[in-house]
Amino acid sequence: MTTPRPVHTWLTDMDGVLVHEEEPIPGAAEFIEALKSSGCPFLVLTNNSVFTPRDLRARLLRSGIDVPETCIWTSALATADFLADQRPGGSAFAVGESGLTTALHDVGYVLTDRDPDYVVLGETRTYSFEAITKAIRHIEAGARFIATNPDPSGPSIHGTLPATGSVAALISTATGRTPYFIGKPNPLMMRSALNRLEAHSETTVMIGDRMDTDIKSGLEAGLRTVLVSTGSTRPGDVEAFPYRPTRVVESIADVVPFVHELSARDA
Repeated sequence: MTTPRPVHTWLTDMDGVLVHEEEPIPGAAEFIEALKSSGCPFLVLTNNSVFTPRDLRARLLRSGIDVPETCIWTSALATADFLADQRPGGSAFAVGESGLTTALHDVGYVLTDRDPDYVVLGETRTYSFEAITKAIRHIEAGARFIATNPDPSGPSIHGTLPATGSVAALISTATGRTPYFIGKPNPLMMRSALNRLEAHSETTVMIGDRMDTDIKSGLEAGLRTVLVSTGSTRPGDVEAFPYRPTRVVESIADVVPFVHELSARDA
């Protein structure tokens, strides 16, 4: 961000950058409003595959953050986008919730438990042993194994919850097959977001709170990156990683002046 290269597009993580569960992070609403006022295309990215963009928009609105539905990009949408490109009009046995099943339907996929092309594992708060058993048997019968994201756990008001990565490990142990993970830190998540916006990596900035997912995938996709200190990675932890973000700031509030500065420069 300190180089002469312009910034035309913004990508930002959601949890840990804009919100903590239902609590807004100071500066998040102002950041989104600054982006909308600037006219810069942007997407809010999340590895969460439980919810549809409409659900997530409603959640953010309750926190006072007004993000258009079309500006939300989930690992479920990226997964559906990937499958539609790999095998158009295919079929899948999906283990997940509405965020995943809706995304697959929208790209023309048939959801079935009869000889599917893919087993697609997403996140859910109610993992079914029966569904996991079916997934294992489909993979053993030749279905390709895809997972929306590798996160092993997620937060809740009651404490840690097992997430997609943990269940993927269970299925992998039973089948000997490792899934292809679509979400962060796979740079494919960033590339699919850039494609959706028709944007270029050279003029895009990614904001995140985790070095091992947000910053890593942004870096590998060729983006400039900003690490905020309001989420998982603390500033003192950055030196432990063999790569660095372009910039480290306290919170998303510190990015707002930069958006205004760019807008004034481009006016």
